[in-house]
Amino acid sequence: MACSSLASQVRSERLPELLARVSSGEMRAFAELHALTRARLRRIVLAVGAAPDDVDDILQESFLKIWRNATRYDSRRAPALAWMSAIVRNTAIDHLRIRRQPTYELDEALLIASASGASAADDFDYARAEPIARAVLARLPEDRRRLVALAYLEGESRASLSRRFGVPVGTVKTWLHRTIVAVRKDCLAAAAAA
Repeated sequence: MACSSLASQVRSERLPELLARVSSGEMRAFAELHALTRARLRRIVLAVGAAPDDVDDILQESFLKIWRNATRYDSRRAPALAWMSAIVRNTAIDHLRIRRQPTYELDEALLIASASGASAADDFDYARAEPIARAVLARLPEDRRRLVALAYLEGESRASLSRRFGVPVGTVKTWLHRTIVAVRKDCLAAAAAA
């Protein structure tokens, strides 16, 4: 027990120094920080209720946030482990929220498509719209075209897209939103010009 307490004290004294070195981009310090804290931070992710299959992804995203935000750490405001734990906890909670939320854009699209007001006499000209939409989508950069196809045609989740593209879930959502807004604008402009 005394040995565990001594190790904990050494770790708590060492972490602020490591974070300071990490903030200047020192990879060795980051590796040591990771080695000293990963077991404890793993327990936090599990305590939040993350599925065992998701723990490593959540930890990876958390450590990336720690790496990127190490310059923001202020030892006068919080102990290093508490600061890191908050990042891990919030990342895990965000991950759980995303997994529990349906893809609202797709749900909304399905509601519109099955609206009771729609009739067989719908005056939307699909034959005219299809080539316009194809042309607009073809002009998208390959990565955005692929992202849209995976999200809206294949139904891949935002979390899965985040892992596939190697970016945070929030970035995936932003990319999708901006891409769809741009596609809509370009389609309307092309339709008006035709």
